[in-house]
Amino acid sequence: MQQWIFLAVAIVSEVIATSFLKAAEGFTRLWPSLIVVIGYLLAFYLLSLTLKTIPVGVAYAIWSGVGIVLIALSGWLFLGQSLDTPALIGLALIIAGVAVINVFSRTVVH
Repeated sequence: MQQWIFLAVAIVSEVIATSFLKAAEGFTRLWPSLIVVIGYLLAFYLLSLTLKTIPVGVAYAIWSGVGIVLIALSGWLFLGQSLDTPALIGLALIIAGVAVINVFSRTVVH
């Protein structure tokens, strides 16, 4: 169970770091830049811990799928970026793909 917590925190850290990239303005602003660097360091460290028990392909599929959805929602909620119908359908398909991996794949550690 601990590996899933590590993966979840890694994803959230990466999403926070990515969300602050725009505010960092090319790493010219100190505090947003520090959030980006610390967020990515924490994210990759925790991802590396998950790979001790979760296969890399599965971990990365979940990492990227959930990350994409959360980044899109972050852009919509905090940056005023729009999500049209095709974008919402695509995000739903990504969520479905992550769910299929978690529910049906024998390579996932439960």
